[in-house]
Formats: sequence, structure tokens, C-alpha cells
Amino acid sequence: MKKFISWNVNGLRACVTKGFLDYFKDTDADAFCLQETKLQEGQIDLELDGYFQYWNYAEKKGYSGTALFTKEKPVSVSYGIGIEKHDNEGRVITAEFDDYYLVTCYTPNSQNELKRLDYRMEWEDEFRAYLKKLDEIKPVIICGDLNVAHNEIDLKNPKTNRKNAGFTDEERSKMTELLESGFTDTYRFFNPDREGVYSWWSYRFKAREKNAGWRIDYFLTSERLNEKLVSADIHTEILGSDHCPVELVADI
Repeated sequence: MKKFISWNVNGLRACVTKGFLDYFKDTDADAFCLQETKLQEGQIDLELDGYFQYWNYAEKKGYSGTALFTKEKPVSVSYGIGIEKHDNEGRVITAEFDDYYLVTCYTPNSQNELKRLDYRMEWEDEFRAYLKKLDEIKPVIICGDLNVAHNEIDLKNPKTNRKNAGFTDEERSKMTELLESGFTDTYRFFNPDREGVYSWWSYRFKAREKNAGWRIDYFLTSERLNEKLVSADIHTEILGSDHCPVELVADI
């Protein structure tokens, strides 16, 4: 039985001042994945006893970035998806274990006025192809801020956000395509109709107080792991970022 946690910390140095280490220790995950660390090498020194640490930094300072902390030493670790134009923003780390791959991902945001939507569409196709290649070898667990609310149930105000980044028809259809290519949205696997549970809230308009949120942080797994899934949770009570941690427990 293994517990996995994923959290977009929106700046790890800031999150550390808001209780990150207490939560990290309390949760005692087998693997803990971060997105949006906003760090360069040498800007933080985390003492995480019992964990191997892996970091992928963006070339641009104070931007993007991912990390993966694991109790079990991986067979191998790789950074990015092997395509140069996608791999300078520190968005993906893949850890290979004996029986599965663990991928942490911070999907590019389509941004205001959807100025990065075309790039996002390219990313989606190439990231999906990357995952499918891994899946041919062994099952895959993908986690992270995938920057899309898949269905209307996944955000508080679907009607007014229809053409906004994270809820465009284009982004939602790419998530559908990914799931239909052989992956399971683990939260919906256990909670197909549950409403009002989100993983991100804007810092504006008291959105978190009003629970005007979006579910954009995920654990996806290869469909053949479905029988090994034990639980999937969203820890809305944990503060420290504009996102909250998401969790998967699996018997692997």
C-alpha cells in the first residue's frame, strides 16, 4: 500500500513559511510531488529525512518548476518529455520504479486572452504521446496541476468561465482524449457525482472563503491499475498555497 501526495505550492519558499514542513511530516507519504516550486538550484535546502529528492528547475527565474520526494529510490529518473521546446520550464519529472512510473507535471497555463492556447494544444498532444509510450512499458501514475477543470462539476462557475483558460472546450477535449487513451481520473473513479470539492481558488474575491474553486489538480492512473486503487482525496483543509494537496492511495 502506498500513499502519494501532489501539491502545487505556488512558491515553495513562501509555502515553507506557511506550514509546509509540518504537513509534509504529518502526511508521511511514500512519494510527495510538487509543482510551481518557483526555485533555482541552491535557493532552498530542505532536510527531508528518509526521502530522495529530485528537482526540475525552469530556466526562467522564479517560475514554474517541479520536485519529487520519494522514500523508495527509483530505478531511474528523467526530466522533461524529451522535446527541447517543452523542456526549459521544469514542468515534468518521471521516476521509474519496479512496477510503475510516477510522473509529476505542471501543465502550461493558456493564460489571459488564451495567448498560449496554441502552445498548450501542442503540449497536450506531445505529453499524451509521452505518457502512452511509458504506459506500453509499465503502468503510469500521473499527478499534478493539469490546469484544466474537465467537466462542469469540476468548478463552481462553469457558465461564466466557458471561454477562460482552464475551461475552454479545447482544453477539456484534450483531457477527454487523454482519459480515453487509457487513463483513469482517480478522484472521479471514487466520487463520480460529488460536487463542490475543488483544489484551487483564486486569491481574489475571497474565492476560498466562498469555495468558488476549480478542480485542476489530479491523480490519473493507467486503467489497468483500477483494481489496485484504494482511495483518492482532496485536502481542502490544508492552507499554504492557492492550491490544496491531492492524494492517492494504491495497493502497488
